[in-house]
Amino acid sequence: MHVAHLTLHNFRSYADVDVALEPGATAFIGRNGQGKTNLVEAIDYLSRLSSHRVATDAPLVRAGADQAVVRASVVKEGRTALLEVELNPGRANRARINRSPLPRPREIIGLVRTVVFAPDDLTLVKGDPSDRRKMLDDLLVLRTPRLAGVRSDYDRILRQRNSLLKTAGVARGTSRDAAMSTLEIWDDNLARVGAELLGARLALVEDLRPYLGKAYEAVARGASRDDADLEYRASVDVGSPDQDLRTALLDALAVRRKEELDRGISLVGPHRDELLLTLGNAELRLPVKGYASHGESWSFALALRLASYDLLRADGDDPILVLDDVFAELDAERRSQLAQLVAGAEQVLVTAAVAADVPASLQGVRFLVADGAVTRDD
Repeated sequence: MHVAHLTLHNFRSYADVDVALEPGATAFIGRNGQGKTNLVEAIDYLSRLSSHRVATDAPLVRAGADQAVVRASVVKEGRTALLEVELNPGRANRARINRSPLPRPREIIGLVRTVVFAPDDLTLVKGDPSDRRKMLDDLLVLRTPRLAGVRSDYDRILRQRNSLLKTAGVARGTSRDAAMSTLEIWDDNLARVGAELLGARLALVEDLRPYLGKAYEAVARGASRDDADLEYRASVDVGSPDQDLRTALLDALAVRRKEELDRGISLVGPHRDELLLTLGNAELRLPVKGYASHGESWSFALALRLASYDLLRADGDDPILVLDDVFAELDAERRSQLAQLVAGAEQVLVTAAVAADVPASLQGVRFLVADGAVTRDD
């Protein structure tokens, strides 16, 4: 899979830009603030309908505009499709395939698959549990696009249940009885949808584990594939692999009912889970967060992305790799290692402030990005 052409209208810093792309490695070179990351961010947005840089769509729309458009010609197995998304902050976004509107924008998710390496990836190791949950969910959706709807449903249920908990916590008499009765309905909704999301995450972690060990061995000096591991820690006791997760969630909700009412928030469910990242051996394993050095943390973050890429490839698809300003963060040896690991991808998009930071094997086609213009450097 590769993107053959990218067109942006009022996206980030670009009023209009058209870029013809090729398979293999492409490097976008330009000083910070010139818009090189905006180009790869647009391709990543088509993949997941979200950005790796911001949490909402509003910053993606050019200042003074009320709409942005991302359009790309995507080639897969010799066939070309035109994908397009309209970003309308405050209103519903729209998506099209070959000019035909889709009933729901999220139906475009997964038609392009991207794996992005970026400086902010360090938050996967050092950041909050929500950063690691988001990484899992983004990968889930790329592998199984229908789970985008499950995740959206869960977020909606959680918001409504939290609102009801606040109401029930202060209500009295018949109002409280009514609120508690309604709460049981939302308990069931949260347990039903939460069980599907939880089950998918548990399976994903098991699928990802062997690829993580292999990737960490490749990027960390002197490491073996047994050094790095990850463990999913749910807010409920998941027990055996055939555990009824819906029942487990309902039981945990019942146990923590009083505490939830007192605090006015949901304390059970996938939104409270953690992905524990560890380094060590069978005798001593320590959490990466708080114990790993800066170099080990960077290696682990890179390994997580490489493992995601390898897992998607194992599914039978070759994702587009985006290396967004990561080489400036790595020493010469790690640059060379990373370049060797990804050079075989069908399409690799690299951004860098300085051309010399990009390893020779990933120079490929080069574009210069400056003053709102993207110019091929032949």
